[in-house]
Amino acid sequence: MAHGARGRGSGGATSAGAGGVLGWVERVGNRLPEPFVLFALLTLLVGVVSTVLAAFGAAVEVPGEDGTTEVRGGFSAEGVRFLFTEMPANFIGFPPLGTVVTIMLAVGLAERTGMLAALVRVAFARAPRGLLPYAVGFVGVSGSVMSDSVFLVVPPLAAMVFGAAGRHPVAGLLGGFAAAGAGYSTSVLVTSQDALFAGITNSAASALSRPGTEVTAVSNYYVNVVSAVVLSLLVGVVITRFVEPGLERSGFPRSQVAAEDQPAGVGPARVDLDQVAPVTTSTERRGLAAAGLAVLTLGVLLGALVLWPSSPLRAEDGGYLPSSPLLSSVTTLTFLAFLVPGIAYGVTTGAIRTAGDVPRLVGLAVRDLSGFIVLAFALGQFVALFGWTNLGTWLAVRGAEFLRGSGLEGYPALLGFVLLASALNLFIISGVTQWTLMASVFVPMFLLVGFEPGFTQAVFRAGDSVTQVMTPMNPYLVVLLTFVRRYQPSAGLGTVIARMVPFVVPFWLAWLAILAVFSVAELPLGPGMDVLVGE
Repeated sequence: MAHGARGRGSGGATSAGAGGVLGWVERVGNRLPEPFVLFALLTLLVGVVSTVLAAFGAAVEVPGEDGTTEVRGGFSAEGVRFLFTEMPANFIGFPPLGTVVTIMLAVGLAERTGMLAALVRVAFARAPRGLLPYAVGFVGVSGSVMSDSVFLVVPPLAAMVFGAAGRHPVAGLLGGFAAAGAGYSTSVLVTSQDALFAGITNSAASALSRPGTEVTAVSNYYVNVVSAVVLSLLVGVVITRFVEPGLERSGFPRSQVAAEDQPAGVGPARVDLDQVAPVTTSTERRGLAAAGLAVLTLGVLLGALVLWPSSPLRAEDGGYLPSSPLLSSVTTLTFLAFLVPGIAYGVTTGAIRTAGDVPRLVGLAVRDLSGFIVLAFALGQFVALFGWTNLGTWLAVRGAEFLRGSGLEGYPALLGFVLLASALNLFIISGVTQWTLMASVFVPMFLLVGFEPGFTQAVFRAGDSVTQVMTPMNPYLVVLLTFVRRYQPSAGLGTVIARMVPFVVPFWLAWLAILAVFSVAELPLGPGMDVLVGE
């Protein structure tokens, strides 16, 4: 990826003038090795730690499962066989790889044809600049309906929106990512995550003869709506009061954003956010009209397919929740939502003149992804070995046992639960996996002292939704780093982690305040779900 710069350009890896705690976080983080080397070293560390624990017979009993789960040594004979035989599968099977590449192929096409830049100008260039951070917050928090796709779609579009409005694009990029992460466990819309969590919670509660009120996909709906609104507003406040001024003060003002070069003769140049005008040409307007018609046609066709009684996108029982081919097709639907209008726009404006232009423009998107694809190799090995060794399970169960044996009761125990969930979330990124491990311990534990399973689930979501945006274990944080480097080529992991901290702390405190209000006032968490078990 070629970069040019205006003025001082990207500056150093650590923002000039950065001080205090955030400056320290950035400096320390940027001293870490490059992400590829970092995850290669972490893979070795997992191998060593797991081998030592296995040698001492480390094992845990997971409630609800028969027998014990033993830590397996990454450098044992079995572990070496796993690493050697499964290395290609660990790379190709790395879950975010398929999602990232698939979506970014279509997004790259829509970007290279100029459709996204024109759409942003029409939709946001004349919008009140002061409201943009709050709009980005709301869209990001509610975007969890797109599953993991939200981390790939919202942040770069937020950057373009900010740039088109004359604001710092990196502030929009960071805010969009923070909102997507904080809102992943909450939304004004009911998502597949709600149904999955409910099933896990009910399974854990069934261990007791009195399992409490059955949890459904809407049992946390009221607290989710309140949280979504509060977090959206917080995103706007943090961007406006801290992130954007901080970027300007740190030696990386908007006027020094690095522009990205593009080979001549291959479609229109990537949009230079400092040169985006609020008006569109007649050709661009015709292109957007064609793109809109294409989206409408696609929506009608997909709607007919989904609503068809014998639709192949329905579950076997004819429904959509808690799981169905439709809910498993979010990546495909997002891909089509960018690809189809992107082609229509490109054909109308002349950016696509022959069929060969489509794969050529998509190929440029693959070029942009080359760094992530290489990194995914190291990430895939780390994630696979971490899961195979059972270290995550061992950490979760030992943490739960520590909290249970701490003697804390009532709300202090709930606070400890949030802290534990937030800490484990630094290592176990999948919320479903983490809740599966923790629910089996904490749902019965808190049910015995009078808390409904639906409330325990809501408390877990508070801890699960915040810290994932600042841990290097989150593969999408590395994707964020890739996006940030479009504007600041020398940025490192410490840069993005330090810029996430101003979001994490207020998000965490806001979650605790919301849960406190609901519990003290004994407000319903959702239809039919209270905080305390009724008599």
